[in-house]
Amino acid sequence: MEETAGLLQFERKAWAGGCKRVAGVDEAGRGPLAGPVVAAAVVFPQAFVEQEEHRLFDTLTDSKQLTVNQRDAFFELLVNFSGVEIGIGFGDVLEIDEINILCSTHRTMSRCLLNLAVLPEYALVDGLPVPNLPCPSLAIVKGDARSLSIAAASVIAKVTRDRWMTDLDRRHPEYGFVRHKGYGTAAHIQALLKYGATREHRRSFRPVRDIEAIRDRMHHADSLPHVENR
Repeated sequence: MEETAGLLQFERKAWAGGCKRVAGVDEAGRGPLAGPVVAAAVVFPQAFVEQEEHRLFDTLTDSKQLTVNQRDAFFELLVNFSGVEIGIGFGDVLEIDEINILCSTHRTMSRCLLNLAVLPEYALVDGLPVPNLPCPSLAIVKGDARSLSIAAASVIAKVTRDRWMTDLDRRHPEYGFVRHKGYGTAAHIQALLKYGATREHRRSFRPVRDIEAIRDRMHHADSLPHVENR
């Protein structure tokens, strides 16, 4: 249990302070040009993670450090494991474009906590402090590699969002969402130039906004009457 124990330092401090239900919170999808931002909250039972004999979570860490197969395996383990509580929140493209991605991310983190069956007494949040969460919290830089609860939340958020983007790819296969998950790869930019933005593209993000402006100018130029030189 040495590996898992090393990721429980923040949880143990909260437990020792009288907080029995401690949630890890993380998000996925702040940077892409399309799709929602997703946040997850995960609460482990204290007795389970301190005494767990089968070492199921020894290799659980920041989702970005795991392979796709590892993330999927941990996702299924977490969502099907008795006693592990999970809350998920979404910030859709309309909200992102209306209030900006940072504010939408903060709201989405609040949503995932509120979507737990019972609001936790304390939250461990990856990254910088998040205002207006519905419970007391501690922000931990690189927390997804330092807290088991945050690492679990990072997996839930990442896999949930990736599967959402895979579903979007079925509706719009020409953009290649299944490969880049909405990030601004060269192939994605080329598809935007060719096909324009879908309803799931973030028009408040400069690459999408600029490409839409280019396409509008091209369309305007094509619609001008052709004058022959004599």
